[in-house]
Amino acid sequence: MITEFGAMKDVKFRVADFTSHLDATGKMVLPSWCDSHTHLVFTGSRENEFVEKIKGLTYAQIAAKGGGILNSAKKINAISEEELYKQSYKRLQQVIQLGTGAIEIKSGYGLSVEGELKMLRVIQRLKRNTNVSIRSTFLGAHAVPAEYKENRQGYIDLIINQMLPVIANEGLADYIDVFCEQGFFSLEETKQICNAGKAFGLKPKIHANQLSASGAVQTGVKLNALSVDHLEVMDDDAVISLSNSTTIGTLLPSAAFFLRMPYQPARNLINNNCAIALATDYNPGSSPSGNMNFVVALSCIQMKMLPEEAINAATINGAFGMELENEVGSISVGKRANLIVTKEIPSLAYLPYSFGNNLIDRVMLRGEWVQ
Repeated sequence: MITEFGAMKDVKFRVADFTSHLDATGKMVLPSWCDSHTHLVFTGSRENEFVEKIKGLTYAQIAAKGGGILNSAKKINAISEEELYKQSYKRLQQVIQLGTGAIEIKSGYGLSVEGELKMLRVIQRLKRNTNVSIRSTFLGAHAVPAEYKENRQGYIDLIINQMLPVIANEGLADYIDVFCEQGFFSLEETKQICNAGKAFGLKPKIHANQLSASGAVQTGVKLNALSVDHLEVMDDDAVISLSNSTTIGTLLPSAAFFLRMPYQPARNLINNNCAIALATDYNPGSSPSGNMNFVVALSCIQMKMLPEEAINAATINGAFGMELENEVGSISVGKRANLIVTKEIPSLAYLPYSFGNNLIDRVMLRGEWVQ
């Protein structure tokens, strides 16, 4: 834990009081990144779909060929829980090396009782076996599986009546999420699923306004969602709704980058007093990177966020997006010693400016160096 901080002339400790110390002259010490939206537990990659998109196929055409979320779901249901854990653990270690000290991980590639529970149990194992702070989100409503194509309510009933009771009984999730978008889950379906989750003690987090100004943001605010995430397509009503709420707007610029979509209107949101966080959306289909350093740079370069704004959104605001603000997200007395020490850099703005270089020298989690 952080006991004290400040200039050496002001703190009550001396270097001799410590068993170890680090001279960070010319470097910067930052709180670790807080990545509040990821799908880190998955198996297999989808670079073949990446190539198909380059050739001109649309998301709908790829999905019709068995690609997209349903492709990842097929792979999740075929893999053992042990192998899924090993792959996910390795992936988690990689993002820790990149400076992430707190992370939210969603299910949503199971789309079956067994598959969703498998993913959530893997997330719980990651919680137990690493020093990174982890929040777990149940995203059974990520897509409608093929076998329920003609029976959407049947799948929703499966989520509510079979998945949620087990998840609550085993304490497998902190939050519930729904992909609220045309072709996925409607506003009314989103309300039904989120209210069912709330009855089991799971707060809502919603995939909102990625492809259209659908009213998902307003629905999330009315549901008192912890966050509404994506927000590529925002109309005035959605902005006003978010600005007058306690809900956090989580922006995922690397997904917009990878899908060649318009970036989120960060400046408009900030100017209207919306609370915004930044996250990676790490997943195999639309954002195959968990690098928060790139997200911060992209936010400055493409969304005109100031370096201080982007770093704030990627640390303390991300912590708020996981209800971890009292534990991580800032260098404060009593919080966990989750820190990034940069290499020698001339200024804070140099971090996003020099986006192609790895400027992290060392990473600390809970007071222990991990590199």
